[in-house]
Amino acid sequence: MPTDHIRYDVLARDALRGVLRKVLIDAAEHGLPGEHHFFITFISKADGVKLSPRLLAQYPEEMTVILQHQFWDLTVTEDRFEVGLSFNGIPERLVVPFASIKSFYDPSVQFGLSFETEAAAAADAPATSTPPATTPAEALAAPPAPPETPAEGEAPKTGEGAEVVRLDRFRKK
Repeated sequence: MPTDHIRYDVLARDALRGVLRKVLIDAAEHGLPGEHHFFITFISKADGVKLSPRLLAQYPEEMTVILQHQFWDLTVTEDRFEVGLSFNGIPERLVVPFASIKSFYDPSVQFGLSFETEAAAAADAPATSTPPATTPAEALAAPPAPPETPAEGEAPKTGEGAEVVRLDRFRKK
């Protein structure tokens, strides 16, 4: 197989993270329009993630947060977002680097993005090989909304898997 010196997989992943960043910037500046709301899943122990010890103990591997009605102080920078959420009535401040995000889903319009995190790619790949290529079609995945939606800011129960669905499934034929 020829070597990809341009690294299209990295370019596509970064472009799709740019979509997520743009959506969050707009939400920070103008709020969420209409029925839009976001499920964001990230790796809890990834570099740069900041969670309280209580949340980290509850979600040691990954965590999904929902940005809908009750979040505050959403701040978006080039490499991360920060947001205030309430968990069981306790306010928390989360810092989530874009590199730690595994998926983003807006169930109001059935739009989702799925990412191979850099930490997972580094752990899975031998030191001398390049990470597996991800096509934009593979990166655009829309997992279905969880059957039981947790309270806003709450993470879904650990151990519940998500099914990855290709966007082609929703296109008119």
